[in-house]
Amino acid sequence: MKLVSKLPNVGTTIFSTMSQLANEHQAINLAQGFPDFDTDVKLKSLIGFYSLENYNQYAPMPGIEKLRREIAKKLTKSHQKSINHQTEITITAGATQAIFTVIATLIKTDDEVIIFEPAYDCYQPSIELFGGKVIPIQLHFPDYKIDWTEVEQKVNEKTKLIILNQPNNPSTKLLKKKDLDELAKIIKQKDIYVLSDEVYENMVYDEQEFLPIFSHEDLQKRTFTVASFGKLFHITGWKIGYCYACEELMSEFRKVHQYNVFSVNTPAQMALAEFMEDENNYIELNDFYQKKRDYFIQGLATTKFELTTCEATYFLTCSYKNYSNEDDFAFAQNLTILNKVASIPVSAFYHNQLDERVIRFCFAKKEETLDAALEKLNRL
Repeated sequence: MKLVSKLPNVGTTIFSTMSQLANEHQAINLAQGFPDFDTDVKLKSLIGFYSLENYNQYAPMPGIEKLRREIAKKLTKSHQKSINHQTEITITAGATQAIFTVIATLIKTDDEVIIFEPAYDCYQPSIELFGGKVIPIQLHFPDYKIDWTEVEQKVNEKTKLIILNQPNNPSTKLLKKKDLDELAKIIKQKDIYVLSDEVYENMVYDEQEFLPIFSHEDLQKRTFTVASFGKLFHITGWKIGYCYACEELMSEFRKVHQYNVFSVNTPAQMALAEFMEDENNYIELNDFYQKKRDYFIQGLATTKFELTTCEATYFLTCSYKNYSNEDDFAFAQNLTILNKVASIPVSAFYHNQLDERVIRFCFAKKEETLDAALEKLNRL
């Protein structure tokens, strides 16, 4: 008997591939998106404290109430939108689980889902697992602007979901109010929902305004929003996030969630709930990462990389065309092996491996890590 794969075209992710290559060649890993600096000592002590206090059994299925209440307070303060912590927020085992659960909640065989590429690599396989069809719309270096006329042309009676990553990884771009208005106009009076992946919402630079999709009055009732504590508090290994939506949508989300993971790490939830009581633990994140962004950009100024404007996230995309005509995977591979700096080829974020000779660096690193990488990049 031979098992027929439900995902025959899926292999090892580019993130695992490049991180493994970095390890094999002792290269500086600016590829995978995780910090190399320490987590807050207080937060680390809190998870131990709550475990010792015997908060070690199942949490409630939607999540610890205190944590959901703190999230609601954060959303109200940040975006002036009232969220019901009882009925509109669910704690998840990371943002990727939340994304998977939204797709599982909505998508049936032959439903169409519009995604914007470059796109996070979990969207397409999750859609295909439930019999959906991915309709990609490709955006291009350096501006990565959405052509809403093209979006409108791709919408039809089979369109069930539109997935947006705001701010976007890897392009680092933000949607503006006119973008939200265009989206609302296109899906008005249609049976179409929105999944907004907003895990980088607290890394927005140069005093630009971040507009959550949920904040748009005409989009509220049809939007699922996903967020990540891993990104917020430098704890990617804790794998904890949350999803929020109006009560009607969240009720359906929880039906799937309870048979997927049911509930999430209890001492971690308790620790996060207490840690979030002090809003300074998250409102300073923009400034923290903007300093890292500026430092990294300044260090690259003496190289021949052509940078796109980094509006948000802890990534930076750049063209290497002044160095090589190689395809982006070959360039990233050689940069890792020969020059000891690992990056991600941006073609990996496109279903057809569209190659615009662009790579992505992660600058969520200690200053000494960035210094070591910049020294090597300036020798190219």
